Amino acid sequence: MNAPQTGNVASSNVRRLAHMELTGAGQVCVQGNYAYIGHLTNSAHLGTSIVDISDPRKPRVVSQIRLDDPNSHSHKARVVGDLMIVNSEMNASALGRKSEVMATARRALEEQLGRAPTPEELAEKLSVSVSDLAVLEASERNPYEQGGFKLYDVSDKATPKLISFVKTGGRGVHRYDMDANYAHISTEMPGYLGAILVIYDIRNPSKVQEVSRWWMPGQHIAGGETPTWLGRQHRLHHALRYGDEMWASCWHGGFHIVDISDLSKPKTKGGYNYHPLFPEPTHTAMPVPQLINGKRIALAIDEEDQAQSANEEQMRRGRAHACILTFDVTDPADIKPLAQFQVSEFDSPYARTPGARFGAHQFCERMSGT
Repeated sequence: MNAPQTGNVASSNVRRLAHMELTGAGQVCVQGNYAYIGHLTNSAHLGTSIVDISDPRKPRVVSQIRLDDPNSHSHKARVVGDLMIVNSEMNASALGRKSEVMATARRALEEQLGRAPTPEELAEKLSVSVSDLAVLEASERNPYEQGGFKLYDVSDKATPKLISFVKTGGRGVHRYDMDANYAHISTEMPGYLGAILVIYDIRNPSKVQEVSRWWMPGQHIAGGETPTWLGRQHRLHHALRYGDEMWASCWHGGFHIVDISDLSKPKTKGGYNYHPLFPEPTHTAMPVPQLINGKRIALAIDEEDQAQSANEEQMRRGRAHACILTFDVTDPADIKPLAQFQVSEFDSPYARTPGARFGAHQFCERMSGT
């Protein structure tokens, strides 16, 4: 598992202690002498690995949880005490979510043509090939129903035990925050467009209870709301708790500060959307823990979205990439942008690597100092 550092290396003031190959490794949560690692979609169906890092030069896998659903992945893991929460989210597909709009497309063609559409007409409407229709129809008949999050007892690191599986909806859970009492889950739910915030009471992990929900106006389709954006461009990526506030990062909807002094009634205190001026979506927003020159400052970071073709990749050359931004949030109702920082394409040898994403993605979600 540990290999010598060889070849060309781009680094500064960093020394590698060890290297471990883990299939599709995702989020890493460190608590004490253990690292809890979520896995992206992988052929081995690995969901979570628990790694002993008491000797950082010799990390050792203590246990691994494998998924029993081939259509799900579990790429996030968080731990408080002996309780671990992992997500259950639908695997991405090259066909995206077109099975969900298949019925609507079919009805629209029937109204337009006055008859049932041919496979070729339906495929053209959906921008897929005729051979793709069978895959979409199978998904339409058997929609994904494994979205949610799982709670594990990890008091014995060698044998994590499943306590409960909380089902949510849609594609399931992407990211979340948690403490000893509550889980703050970003998930799709029936009746809503895109992911929203659902807060759960996890004090009894075998009987998890929903406490409240928060969403952006326009997301609650079943409640009669109408979005002012296309598709799921405005959705909750995830929300982080800082005291009595949730900092909600909302993709192309910017970020919002949510008052949770009453957990049963989350209220929006303010927000700021700097898109589409900055083209990449908001991944994370958080407050700086101390005042700077008497002002409350916040940071936001965008995620460089994946180009879907060589042509799109070429069109991105020279434009603003995902970056870090700073804001004056002293008055949440009147947030002011301050500055942004990004790495130039000229500053990295990897900027033009075909198929790669060049730009920011995430930063550490808890600050110490400045």
